[in-house]
Amino acid sequence: MKFGLGHDWKEVKRFKKLDKKDRSIVFYLESESDFIFFKPVVEKLTQEYDTKICYVTSSKMDPMLSSNNKNILPFYIGDGMARSNFFINLKATIIVMTMPDLETFHIKRSKVYPVHYVYIFHSLNSTQRAYTNTAFDNFDTIFCTGNYQIIEIQEREKKSNLAKKKLVKHGYGKLDILINEVQSTNVRNNASNNKVVLIAPTWGPNGLIETKGQEIVHILLDSGFNVILRPHPMTIKKSNKVIQKIEKEFKDNLNFKLETDIRNTESFFLCDCMISDWSGVAIEYAFAFEKPIFYIDTPQKINNPECDQIDLVPLEEKLRSQIGEVISLSELSLIPSKINQFLQSQNKFKEKIQKSREETVFNIGNSGEEGAKYLLELKKSLES
Repeated sequence: MKFGLGHDWKEVKRFKKLDKKDRSIVFYLESESDFIFFKPVVEKLTQEYDTKICYVTSSKMDPMLSSNNKNILPFYIGDGMARSNFFINLKATIIVMTMPDLETFHIKRSKVYPVHYVYIFHSLNSTQRAYTNTAFDNFDTIFCTGNYQIIEIQEREKKSNLAKKKLVKHGYGKLDILINEVQSTNVRNNASNNKVVLIAPTWGPNGLIETKGQEIVHILLDSGFNVILRPHPMTIKKSNKVIQKIEKEFKDNLNFKLETDIRNTESFFLCDCMISDWSGVAIEYAFAFEKPIFYIDTPQKINNPECDQIDLVPLEEKLRSQIGEVISLSELSLIPSKINQFLQSQNKFKEKIQKSREETVFNIGNSGEEGAKYLLELKKSLES
């Protein structure tokens, strides 16, 4: 698809000309990589329930812009003034987003219509540290991944005297997709007999790649492991010099691979375990593949300086000892021996992960159905 000057404004105008019934349910994506979080719900709505949706994206690269699904109406609105105008003047029954901080920054609620705002999580993490204090305050409905998020949000509402939101027992679409892939895919063999370690941490000044990435890759390669380094997109954006330095040092080592496309899940199948820090992807990986996580104990990135107001242990802290092992920064040289120990008792470990998963996540394998049914019922009640 070609994008000429002012294309985003033309798309906003085209959206406004739609029949009211065709803009009942709108999905907004900041990036094409957001689609995985919506996919099970979108597929149920458009295929099983034959419901039209609007698919509004800020990414020119979004493959859904050329979708041939008759029930998906795609629009590209960019990330500038046209997008701001789109949101302020939005006339739709429901809009579904995975971008938090509605009303706090540049994305505002509609000033002209009583739009109902629905939030879908893009991580299994708890709400109080990984997000800003007001991240979810301005949504009407939140699709929660597990009961822990319901408790956290209700606690926030009570402490700050906020209006109660509709908190839906939804689940986590990305996890459902990964579990389905695991069940329907023959585990791919890696080219060598080496154990494969995937390094997939979060980002920021204290992130694992930014601080210890090079050292850990060295330790693993020297111990005979294959290493796949999968940086967070924000690490590539904000700390690209670090990535370039690591790539330059190890590019000639056949046992090293840099993976920059997070939509590619092949490395999840290839690896025997993951090394992470506080990343939500670690929980997804453990729950989908039932393989251990080795958490390097870097300082946690806290996006909410008022997080102590909610006196609850975040899931990403609570689960660390259940789905893996925490390794201090002073024990990095022990990583290879710890990995080998864990892999010898893998079956016992799988049972622990399965138990944690069942206790943590709603509607495993069925979040798409639950989400689609809820949105259709909500649409019906709002339009009546």
